[in-house]
Formats: sequence, structure tokens, C-alpha cells
Amino acid sequence: MVGTTSLLKRNHVQILGNGSQTIIFAHGFGSDQTAWRHQVAAFASDYRLVLFDHVGAGKSDFSAYSPRRYSSLYSYAEDLLELCSELKIKDCILVGHSASGMVSLLAALVQPEVFRQLIFISASPRYLNDVNYIGGFEQSDLDTLYAAMSSNYYAWASGFAPLAMGNPEKPELALEFANTLSGIRPDIAQAVARVIFQSDHRIELPRLKVPTLILQSSGDIAVPSEVGSYMAAHIPNSKLLQIAARGHLPHLSAPDMVINAIKVHLDRCVKL
Repeated sequence: MVGTTSLLKRNHVQILGNGSQTIIFAHGFGSDQTAWRHQVAAFASDYRLVLFDHVGAGKSDFSAYSPRRYSSLYSYAEDLLELCSELKIKDCILVGHSASGMVSLLAALVQPEVFRQLIFISASPRYLNDVNYIGGFEQSDLDTLYAAMSSNYYAWASGFAPLAMGNPEKPELALEFANTLSGIRPDIAQAVARVIFQSDHRIELPRLKVPTLILQSSGDIAVPSEVGSYMAAHIPNSKLLQIAARGHLPHLSAPDMVINAIKVHLDRCVKL
């Protein structure tokens, strides 16, 4: 267990907003906490907001990264629970984008009392296709992706960003994502990509007891719509909501839709 000061530095933790209820925003691969700026503006007046960068991303302490330590998503879940313990967070709402969806699921399996609600945005338990399962990729697809990252990481980031963003009419968003991707050390990015894309957490889905909202956009090159349906069918207390947004980062490309979906969901939960 690292000390509070070290932990805050390690994950570049920021605490904002007002309110007794805490929302934690957890970013996905290639991104960092700045991707949540629209949601921060929308929720800061009513909630206490906690933002952080996973080790190896954003303004985290890159010296804390090691490929052995972060060889699975479980290590990121441990970091999340450590952060919650240090900040004495209980019964919070966690909004997790992409890989942070499964990170928060794994954390909630260990300490469910920390989380009141999980909200997944473009999350997936497995990216590889399997028998009776559409994940979106064949192994050959991923091998090609890894080879491109290894050959010229910055060129790969520039090409991958607009595909992931999926909103060609907003090239500034693709540029922003390319910049955060390029801010990651290439060796870390390649190692983390393998950890994420080769992961399989389908078996854990039925064990999750925390109420979960699954937000699914269309045209997501990393997470096809079938993945959202699969999670909704296998997570006991879950709801799938298809939003009218495109691409893998709807909290950036269609922030109002994401904000409205979260607000409606939370308001409904309060009334239940």
C-alpha cells in the first residue's frame, strides 16, 4: 500500500465538484482523465468527482509501471480499490470507458460495497471472436495491429485514432485522441494493448451483483453491438442502452447524449 501522497501522484488523482455522492470517472486505453471534461462540467455542481490516470497514461507516474505488475486487468482493479480505500470512498458511482469497464467489474467483485452503480461506456469482456460469441476481432487482426504498433507506433496512433473515434466530420477529436495515444510510451502502449485485447472476462460477468448500465454506441470498431447485448444477457442486474452516437469514444464525440443517459439513469435509480 502506497501512502496517500504517493498514490495521488502515481495516478494523478484530481478531486472536484460538490456533493455527498461520489462519481469516479475511469478512462480507457489511449486516453486519460481529460477525456471526461464534458462530463465534469455537467456533474460537478451536484456530485463529488474523482478523476485519475491509469499508470502509464496521462500524467501518471510512469516510473510506477512495470510489465510484470500490469500483466492483467486485475492489477488496474487493485489500483482502483487502493485509491478508493485511501480516499475512503464507499457506495460510489463509477463510470468506466472501454477497458475500465472490466477493471471496475473486477474491483466490484472483490469489494462490492465500494460501488453503488457501474456505468460501462464501450466496454467489452472479450475482444476476440469465439464460438457463439462476436468480439469483433480475429487473432490475425490483432497480430496485424501489434505489428503496426511495433513498426512505427506514432504512425499507427495517427491512423488508428480516426478509426476509433468514428466521426470523420470532427477531425479535431481524432487529433486529440491521436495526441493522447502518442503521449504513452510506445513500449507501455504495446504491452497494455496486448493485455486488453487478449483478455477474457466473460466468466466473471454473472458474478457481478452491482447494478450496471451498459451504454453502447454504433460504428464502434473495437466493440460491436453484439458485445453490449452479450453483457446485458450475462450480468444479472444490468440494463443495455443503445445511444445515438458513433465510435468508440462517445463521451467525447457525443457528450450530451452520454451525459443525458447517465443523468436519466441516476435520477431513475434515486426514485426507485
